Amino acid sequence: VVYEIGMFKNSCELVLRELKQWMTPEKAKTSITTFPSSAEIIPEPLGVVLVISAWNYPFLLSLDPVVGAIAAGNAVVLKPSEIAPASSSLLAKLLGEYLDNSSIRVVEGAVDETTALLQQKWDKIFYTGNGKVGRIVMAAAAKHLTPVVLELGGKSPTVVDSNVNLEVAARRIISGKWGCNNGQACISPDYLITTKEFAPKLV
Repeated sequence: VVYEIGMFKNSCELVLRELKQWMTPEKAKTSITTFPSSAEIIPEPLGVVLVISAWNYPFLLSLDPVVGAIAAGNAVVLKPSEIAPASSSLLAKLLGEYLDNSSIRVVEGAVDETTALLQQKWDKIFYTGNGKVGRIVMAAAAKHLTPVVLELGGKSPTVVDSNVNLEVAARRIISGKWGCNNGQACISPDYLITTKEFAPKLV
């Protein structure tokens, strides 16, 4: 939890520091054929964003995209993971108490609730989780041509050359696997790749 809160605090500080610049219209080039016109890119909110978050970092992966969406002027519906029910309930309670309910709502539940949410039309969907559900999210979004951000998990290999310092490599592999969130990070090492001759020594 300390790691999650620290990372989330950094995200909030970044948004507070940079938001004014992000909101500033940006001059755009025009061609001679449109002279004497001028053009600029003006950031605008999309509307209502659906955020479906994962269980392994229940606060960070829920709140990080929420902050970005609200900073961009959008309203948000957050669907926390049902696999972390205590965190989900806490998010629903705290966000309901301390934030403007016209800008954020939390929907708790499992597959049925998520399916019902995906049947609605959204202005953007941000999903963190596995590829199987990612395909379902993408298919649902395609019906409305909704833009989607998919942060999908996978398997993370660690390549170990036979010329490395074995003790240093072993410490780094262990730290990468269990040092952060007890190995629940999606980028923690899942398997090792090395030469056939070096494998017995490494293991």
